[in-house]
Amino acid sequence: MRLVIAEKHSVATAIAKALDPNPREQDGCLRAGDTLISWAQGHLVDLATPDRYKDQPWSDKKWSMDQLPIIPQRWQWEISGDKGADQRYSDLVALMRRHDVTDLVNACDPDREGEAIFARIITHAGIHKPTLRLWVASLDEEAIREAWTRMKPLTEYQGLADSADARAKADWLIGMNASRAHTIAYRRRISIGRVQTPTLALVVERDRQIRNHVSTPYYTVVAHMGQWTLTSEHLPTPDQAQRILDQVRASGMVIDKVDRTQVSTKPPTLYDLTGLQKAMNRPPYGLSAAQTLAAMQKLYEAKLVTYPRTDSTYITHNDLGAVKALVADMRLVDGILPGTPTVDSIERLVNDAKVAGHTAILPTRLLNARILADLPQEQILVAKAVVLRLWEAIGAPYIHDSVKVTAHINGVDSPKFTASTDTPVSLGWKSINPTAAAQTDDNDEQDGKQTATGRIPDDLRSGLTLLTIHGDKGAEIRQGKTDPPKRFTESTLLAAMEHASRFVDDRNLKQALDDDSSHSGGIGTPATRADIIETLVKGGYLLRTGRQIKSTQDGEILVEVAVPALKEVVLTAKWEQQLSDIEHNKVSETAFLAGIEDMCRRLPDQVNSSFRPEYLNRERTRESFGPCPRCGAPVVKTGSLWQCSTNKSQRQQDGSWKQTEGCGYKIFGTLSGKTLTDSVIRQVLQGKTVKLSGFHSKEKNKSFTANLVSDPQRGIAFKFRK
Repeated sequence: MRLVIAEKHSVATAIAKALDPNPREQDGCLRAGDTLISWAQGHLVDLATPDRYKDQPWSDKKWSMDQLPIIPQRWQWEISGDKGADQRYSDLVALMRRHDVTDLVNACDPDREGEAIFARIITHAGIHKPTLRLWVASLDEEAIREAWTRMKPLTEYQGLADSADARAKADWLIGMNASRAHTIAYRRRISIGRVQTPTLALVVERDRQIRNHVSTPYYTVVAHMGQWTLTSEHLPTPDQAQRILDQVRASGMVIDKVDRTQVSTKPPTLYDLTGLQKAMNRPPYGLSAAQTLAAMQKLYEAKLVTYPRTDSTYITHNDLGAVKALVADMRLVDGILPGTPTVDSIERLVNDAKVAGHTAILPTRLLNARILADLPQEQILVAKAVVLRLWEAIGAPYIHDSVKVTAHINGVDSPKFTASTDTPVSLGWKSINPTAAAQTDDNDEQDGKQTATGRIPDDLRSGLTLLTIHGDKGAEIRQGKTDPPKRFTESTLLAAMEHASRFVDDRNLKQALDDDSSHSGGIGTPATRADIIETLVKGGYLLRTGRQIKSTQDGEILVEVAVPALKEVVLTAKWEQQLSDIEHNKVSETAFLAGIEDMCRRLPDQVNSSFRPEYLNRERTRESFGPCPRCGAPVVKTGSLWQCSTNKSQRQQDGSWKQTEGCGYKIFGTLSGKTLTDSVIRQVLQGKTVKLSGFHSKEKNKSFTANLVSDPQRGIAFKFRK
């Protein structure tokens, strides 16, 4: 009998149904004929924490620089602490050890992490049975059955498994050694990560540019030509602007060039997870990346959309028939769109070479207007966005007429004047979702200061001399000033992570970051980027203010003191290049890890040699439990209460304490007779609603259960259902 192990229950179900129309449920698995299909739960086995290495000096809970570096001679693994992981692992091991199970199939996700999930399970369990690899990028039944016929021995993917193992161990080594070295040196909690630290550095650098920006005034001359205007380039002084203004009024304008072009803008591709998260963070939606992923996960579990954690924006040829049937079914139109959209080309969605793991995000045939209406609001927004993007992606091009005019002042040596218009001819795909179509990453980064041109006459041609309209209103001076860069939003930060190669000069390293054949391009992955941002926010290094994301004081300090290599995108680029070499058997995992270990050995000296005494925390290091709801600073624990780290108090002559600094936010250790725990406070400060029992009402003299939420005024408060 053969045992198939998929990464998730939903994938196991899809495989079982592809092998047998009526698979049977059994304990911890499905049965399709003589094949058992079970599932993992993400990473069931993780690298053990340093305290588990009892024979090492660095396993001591009291840290010192003398204990470093942390380099295990023999790596230890442990079952994940995630809810249900221990039981799931036990179920899988019991199935693998069955005497009638003769061989295994690795059906985890077709990428580096999927290889790691399976390899860790069988290695930790000590299983040695013949194993095949099911490599399939789609959960379509035909695609699964076709992939089933061409399975290869797992040994042919050993390079990918070694690459996954090397990535995990290298991240562990750098995270443990760098975080501990910096924390010890500066007596403050400093969390270093290969991806999170360069991400934080991007935000800190942007915030510095904004803070250090000195606005410079500039002037433009606007010539009114009747129904349209010409605008000069920026002029540095008001005197120069006045001279140009007088010349425009006296002499008029000569048209140098009129460039008329009809532009055909192709439809966008389908969403991958990062693209969807960026779109949902922009107006009119305003969801965080984490909120979008949570909504997508719920929709996926309800079988209303395809797999969310994808980095592909295309489908395979195997999926084409299913998508055509989906489009032909009016259930994705009725009650969702105001009319029947035009289908220009479904075939353009296909690019097998661009699908390394899962295909792009699509709605399923189960989704319709009735089901959509019954979903929670965030799921409605996300599901509808996925549907609309499908119709956009197969829609007709957006046709628009572009007119660009350049001119100069008649008879004098003048600055260049320009005018431009862009007029829609056929909205095409932009008619599907006009509001969202107008929002892009470029919009978020631009300042929007553009002078309205008006309608340029159809008969305008080069060589013409034109006068402005009569009187003082024929031309005018407008004053402006240079603006600093815009703060990151979650959308633009995700884009920066996705296209991190723009921050690297070396061509080979750029290619390593952009290579998405076995890992997601850029830094982080679609599945982890939202978590990385959330980790930085919860750790008190980043702060959300509306849609904007900015660094906190702790975040700036971390970037100031971190060893330079750890905050540069180049480190990740070099790693990805070497991990790719491991996958293709050009470099051994042992050699790669030897280099990482050598880097860890140098870290203590590097931290000490670049020590910045101004950032030494003179107070006892305190753990942050989350951002303060009042001011955003970290909340720390002092005695039996949790309070904002900005709070300072002084003892008065009568022995009492008086607050002298800070926002005053506090959470006391007990509430209605119940003692609160660190875990509860962490969750509440993360914005979660925590349900607890055991509260006592003095008025009614009985116990009760309630939901707890953070409250900027009261610290923490009950939230009862209405």
